[in-house]
Amino acid sequence: MDEPPILLASSRPFEGRVFNVRVDEIRYADGSAHRIDVVEHGASLAIVATPAPNELVLVRQYRHPAKASLWEIPAGTAEPGERPIDGAARELREETGFTAGRIAPIGSFWTSPGFCSEVMHLFHADQLEAGEPQFDDDERIEIGTFTLQAAWRLVADGFADAKTVVALYWLQGGGKEI
Repeated sequence: MDEPPILLASSRPFEGRVFNVRVDEIRYADGSAHRIDVVEHGASLAIVATPAPNELVLVRQYRHPAKASLWEIPAGTAEPGERPIDGAARELREETGFTAGRIAPIGSFWTSPGFCSEVMHLFHADQLEAGEPQFDDDERIEIGTFTLQAAWRLVADGFADAKTVVALYWLQGGGKEI
């Protein structure tokens, strides 16, 4: 089970702005061959920003695949060669305007390892100083500060994503590393 399959062939039928699609033909140790479709996505960064105890900064954006506007913790993609902690500070500033007096890694996780190469690095930011956000051209973002109870209500109502649920559980557990 721990022996990785052998890569027989690989092609990239799609290259996009946010992700690529790779098709791999692999052979397992038992001799069977299979096609695996992989969404190639760079590392992403997500920030649990807490302006005060029991408060959380969320951003609301329209997510076309969900056909809904979702409240989420601030997040984005790491730039080439950028240290994840630096990217997290940058994304927090760009999406919310906040600068963190302190930012620390929480942990990292695979977002959807069955088909996607994305690893998400989660950070905690506090001692926040307000400023002006610097949205990308394609971003339409609303910024809000919520109590943990209010954020959980958003989850219960279906208006949050998985990284935000992870962040809320982390906060609920007392803020220990994952």
